[in-house]
Amino acid sequence: MPREFTRSDRVSSQIQRELSELLRVNARDPELGMVTLSSIEVTRDMSVAKAYVSFLGASLDTKKCVARLNEAVPFYRHELSKRMRLRVMPELRFIFDESLQRGLRIQSLLSGLNETAGKLD
Repeated sequence: MPREFTRSDRVSSQIQRELSELLRVNARDPELGMVTLSSIEVTRDMSVAKAYVSFLGASLDTKKCVARLNEAVPFYRHELSKRMRLRVMPELRFIFDESLQRGLRIQSLLSGLNETAGKLD
């Protein structure tokens, strides 16, 4: 009988729970705004964990916000290793999640199509 979830899936969900709590409590930089953790992808060999983040109300551009989070990776990795029982904590990499902006762009394009279709009728 095959397993329903792989170990990397379980580890990624645990990292997401713990890291979202850490970001909520410790990412209090007003230039970053509110940091939202969208998802975590852990490689099969558990060496790298990609954390997809988005920012709400950030005064910096997204590249600078991600760079600030990546500067704090040693702190977050240390805190995660204290909270989780893993032999080796995966290397953290913060990546900007563009899905929200892509979704808003698609929505605006579709609403524009609906408006032009309504004018043709």
